[in-house]
Amino acid sequence: MDTDVVIAGAGPTGLMLACELRLAGVDVVVVERLAERTGESRAGGLHSRTLEVLDQRGVLERFLAAGDLTPVGHFSGLMLDFDGLESRHPLPLMILQSAVERLLEEWAAELGVRVRWSSEVGGIRQDEDGVTVELRTTQAAPATLRARYLVGCDGGRSTVRKLAGIDFPGTPATMTALIGDVELPGLTEDYIWARRCPDGEYSAIAFEPGWYRVITSAYDHVADRDEPATFEQLRQSLVRLAGTDFGMHSPRWVSRFGDAARQAAQYRKGRVLLAGDAAHIHFPAGGQGLNMGVQDAVNLGWKLASVVRGQASPGLLDSYHAERHPVGERVLHNTRAQAALTRPGAQTDALRDVFGSLLVFDDVNRHLRGMLTGLDIRYPGAGGHPLAGRRVPDADLRTPAGATSVHRLLHSARPVLLDLGAGTDVAAAGEAWSDRVDFVEARSAEDHWLVPIRGEIPAPAALLIRPDGHVAWVAAAREVPDTAALRTALDTWFGPARQGSPGPSPTLAPTRRTG
Repeated sequence: MDTDVVIAGAGPTGLMLACELRLAGVDVVVVERLAERTGESRAGGLHSRTLEVLDQRGVLERFLAAGDLTPVGHFSGLMLDFDGLESRHPLPLMILQSAVERLLEEWAAELGVRVRWSSEVGGIRQDEDGVTVELRTTQAAPATLRARYLVGCDGGRSTVRKLAGIDFPGTPATMTALIGDVELPGLTEDYIWARRCPDGEYSAIAFEPGWYRVITSAYDHVADRDEPATFEQLRQSLVRLAGTDFGMHSPRWVSRFGDAARQAAQYRKGRVLLAGDAAHIHFPAGGQGLNMGVQDAVNLGWKLASVVRGQASPGLLDSYHAERHPVGERVLHNTRAQAALTRPGAQTDALRDVFGSLLVFDDVNRHLRGMLTGLDIRYPGAGGHPLAGRRVPDADLRTPAGATSVHRLLHSARPVLLDLGAGTDVAAAGEAWSDRVDFVEARSAEDHWLVPIRGEIPAPAALLIRPDGHVAWVAAAREVPDTAALRTALDTWFGPARQGSPGPSPTLAPTRRTG
């Protein structure tokens, strides 16, 4: 084998996945068809759950330093108040995709990730032992890489998806939007949000001093996918909608997008997996695409690493599709709704007025922001406790070594069995997995924890936390822990118990971490 895993695509999803795999000690090569970064930044923000994920890995401060927090988000241009989110990082971070990629690439280099530029996947062959990846490169002869697994993170037109024969059903585009970063010296306002017009809408958002992201939309017209987008087209489109081009000049880049919504029928086919835009495309409303791709990567990374290391069976990878496909399905659903709310016309105007009037209710606001940020995601099968299957709150903890928090325990991307006062039975139940699960004894600094949708709940007695921050098992406060269910969860997510390990006994406990 040349490497354990080949990742096609050096965008945010591919780089995040590469970092997750390297944290777990897996060898990985990222191949990218481009010769270098383009500087284009279609996405422009990170939501609360993605900020939490970066915090779980100890790299969040790098991203906060490169962007600006904003107290608002939107659903189809209708403003939402994000300030009340149940998270240590409630506010969206305005940061260009190019900056996200640069920071992830720097982190990946620190972890030893190899990135091969000018290397496009041209063919794949699977067998029982691995996958052979044929590459088109700048060299005279094509190159090949042999790996245990291949992950396609190569965008909406994914070559990996097509070569693997994975269907991509959905709905076609019904509109065309042009997007570009330009200078607008004639703009009289610093910020314009979604000005609706009889024939479409336009917006201009200031990301950097002097530079604006301009977006114009035309409905019931779909441009050819291969037709180049030009600065002149963007300028004429803005003139048609706004009556002026505001002196637009000096474009950094221009592109187009539509409202096509498609999702891979399966996220895994043998030794080939898909993540990010390769697995799902949709109208870019609410800033969900890049965030969902990063979260795909964090869900997949630890599972793939566990299989590669031989700790878990390949069947564990099926849980990636089972958990993330419904998430993608829901995003396609809400972005279709947002696309419908942007269409011009008196009926849509009336619908927006009615929908907007509902946003004054806290429950409606909470529901929408939980959906857009991913904070309300709950994976099935972890039990009935309010925390089961959800992402773990970043509660403050007290340990013999001093103060810490739940997120700090996840910096190494290893699962954590957190005992908050449940007693020796929990430690004994986890002893046979101590080679791959960290055991931590601590006490919660708060009596109650905040859970999205459910509100405050009593601090639990013990938790089994997956590397992606989701709770696989929980013991409620003041209840006898179900250690049989804990062992089942350990076996399900982290593979069979270590061979030759002693049977469960209250006198046996794994090596303890104190934070």
